[in-house]
Amino acid sequence: MTIVKARKFVPVLAAAMLAGAGACASVPQAATAQTATDSRALMPYADMADLATNAQMVAVVKVRKAVELDADRTGPVRQGWTRAYVEADTQSLLSGNAPIGAKVKYLADIPLDAKGRMAKIKKRTMVLFARPVPGKPGEVQLVAPDAQVPIEIVGDARLRTLLGEIVADAGAPVVTGVRDALHTPGNLAGEGETQIFLATEDGAPASIAVIRSPNHPVRWGLSTGELIDHGARPPERDTLTWYRLACALPAQLPASAQIATDPSLRSEAARDYAVVIEQLGPCGRKRVF
Repeated sequence: MTIVKARKFVPVLAAAMLAGAGACASVPQAATAQTATDSRALMPYADMADLATNAQMVAVVKVRKAVELDADRTGPVRQGWTRAYVEADTQSLLSGNAPIGAKVKYLADIPLDAKGRMAKIKKRTMVLFARPVPGKPGEVQLVAPDAQVPIEIVGDARLRTLLGEIVADAGAPVVTGVRDALHTPGNLAGEGETQIFLATEDGAPASIAVIRSPNHPVRWGLSTGELIDHGARPPERDTLTWYRLACALPAQLPASAQIATDPSLRSEAARDYAVVIEQLGPCGRKRVF
């Protein structure tokens, strides 16, 4: 069997979202745009990042065959979709730490068309977010039933940029919430700083400093070391750091994170936190795991 070697190596950054393509995920009908034949819009960055950060390998393939499976053999499949056995030719391995066969097979969920039939994917170029099957380079397991996505929906350039950030381990660590927050007033009216310490998956330090100065706009930035970087700036939208903040931070500052007991200081901290959330903007995630 011909083996395609990885161009880059990506560590496993989180546990797989599902046990395999045979598991059932609850996905809203809006998500059908990710695999619909005639969709031209890019999938939300957050959805792409969810898949990429949970995948041990990301491959580009061209579908040779897709066979719809009988309902009694597939297990539960969400409404409006069907499960299929797919065979494809590997075109490239964008990231991964295991070899992949020149031809691969896997199970995937595919949306039904307006007539209730499986959408045609034969000869289409797809991106697979998957994990290898040990000892079987000709088989892969998708990290979610719908983790086979048309390349035009993903966007080749932005996917490669994201994978590069993951490989470089750039930006924020995986954020799980807010640990502590404290507002310290300055010497002048309208002057002050709020420090927001984030909880992270591996315990790595991460904090946000929000700084107010008279006659100047509020500014904030993320620090990923033990020291606060007062020169840090907000992350650009649709980057790994933005995703890890916008999709993980709660909409309001948790009362339990407030260190101060003074109501005025707590109010200022909550106001500064709201600035961060507003400037990050919505996560935009549409898929539901």
